[in-house]
Parts: sequence; structure tokens; C-alpha cells
Amino acid sequence: MKANVREVQGVAVVDLKGKITIGSGDVQLREVINGLVEKGKKNILINMQEVTTIDSSGIGELVGCYTSVTNKGGKLKLLHLPPKINDVLTVTQLITVFDVYESESEALATYAA
Repeated sequence: MKANVREVQGVAVVDLKGKITIGSGDVQLREVINGLVEKGKKNILINMQEVTTIDSSGIGELVGCYTSVTNKGGKLKLLHLPPKINDVLTVTQLITVFDVYESESEALATYAA
């Protein structure tokens, strides 16, 4: 998995690409998010448009990252969920935990509110 972090309107946008699976992206995801939190970033948007696969380990890391950011008083939201990942989050009912957006500008506007 590759992660690219960019700052847009004070929000850390994390563009992910590839697989978030056990041993191949799960730990990397945690490191990227924890690194942002340690730098004081409270508003994080994870763009999953180019994520090809996610397994239970990857889902667990997403939930862990969400919890870490929330506990620090921040907000972690998801952007551009691929259909397969959307299905997994729906089946596990985690879709109700995350704020999910299809438009980056729409998602960014919710942080300011």
C-alpha cells in the first residue's frame, strides 16, 4: 500500500493506493494516521478511491485509527469508498460509524462546520 498525505484547508487528506491487508498495509495505515495525530492533526480524511482490497485486519486498523483520532478530539472521515469496501463496511455495520463522502469538497466543508 502507498499513502500520500496532503494538506487541504487545514485537513490532512491521506490518499491510499493498493491493498490494506494483514502484513501489507494495515500497519502502514496505523503508522501514517498515528504520525499525523502526533503532529497535532485533528482533522483527517482518508481517500480510499484507489484501494483495491481490504481484509479484516485492514478493517480493524481503520476502526483503530478512527478511535485514536476521536480520542484526541479529532475527526476521521472516509472518501470515495470502492463498492467492495462499501459492501464490507455495510455488512459489518461499520458504515454507521464512519462519515463517508463521495466528494472531497463536500467532505472538507464538514470539518469547518
